[in-house]
Amino acid sequence: MSDRSSTWDAWPEAGPGISEDLEPAPSGASAAEAAEAAVEVGFAEAAVEADLAALEAVAAERDGYRELAQRVQADFENYRKQAQRRLTDEVELATARVVERLVPALDACEAAIGHGVEGADGIMSALLAALRPEGLEAMESEGRPFDPSEHEAVVHEPGDEAEPVVVEVLRTGYRWKGRVLRPAMVKVRG
Repeated sequence: MSDRSSTWDAWPEAGPGISEDLEPAPSGASAAEAAEAAVEVGFAEAAVEADLAALEAVAAERDGYRELAQRVQADFENYRKQAQRRLTDEVELATARVVERLVPALDACEAAIGHGVEGADGIMSALLAALRPEGLEAMESEGRPFDPSEHEAVVHEPGDEAEPVVVEVLRTGYRWKGRVLRPAMVKVRG
């Protein structure tokens, strides 16, 4: 222990030309060996700085890849939602086309019921029972004010009313999920 303390005690205080971060050369070491040790320390510091710079470059590259992955994931989610919306819209449109093709069958059933054909009311009830849950609804127009977006007036008779009113439905109108599928053909008074 006394050897060490004597080595440290013999080391001169930091001053001009003496670096504090250098280890003291072991006693009996030459100035060349001390210079060589200082060069090794400089190389080590340079190697550490190069490693830190490489580490920062790798971290920046990692962050770039992470941002790219997040962007690609967001783009994919947007695409998936858009594809799902498109598919839903296409299914809705195809279903609406099928319902439009069934409306004449409902008209035929309604005409058959009007002529007293037996069994036609059961067929019409079955068709309406199948289509109502999917979004089909018959318009209730009789006694209501005339609305050109929902009614097609084919007969008009004068009356005392200030606004035209539907007095008779000649052909039932239908809505499909809130929009008019086919306007009702009506007789209007007023």
